Amino acid sequence: MARFLIVEARFYEHLNDMLVSGARSALEAEGHSVDVLTVPGALELPGSIAMASESGQYDGYVAIGVVIRGETYHFEIVAGESARGIMALTMDGVAIGNGILTVENEAQALVRADPAQKDKGGEAAKAALALLDLQSRFAV
Repeated sequence: MARFLIVEARFYEHLNDMLVSGARSALEAEGHSVDVLTVPGALELPGSIAMASESGQYDGYVAIGVVIRGETYHFEIVAGESARGIMALTMDGVAIGNGILTVENEAQALVRADPAQKDKGGEAAKAALALLDLQSRFAV
């Protein structure tokens, strides 16, 4: 049994509830324990996961958040930099499933967040599980 931390950028509560539910269900279905940490926004996700990773308390992570395009360039910064930060940690060997939705509107987010539809939270958890498996296969 592994221990996972779901780190959620709790900006859109109703969407996050669905994403976290999907991620939690996928991890618990495989017999793993799950904790949830809430941070203000998507830009805080990589740093929070880095801090948690340094603690050694968790085996894997799921980043959860929703970034909806607005009228300014801010969308590109938040979407790009949060993904870049997560990818950098993954390249350093941290098992992270990226469940940050980057969408044009709330309707797109609802379909992707809903566990009964696209279940992107569950998919992110399964990605974290796959990376954790690879980590153990290639451990020296």
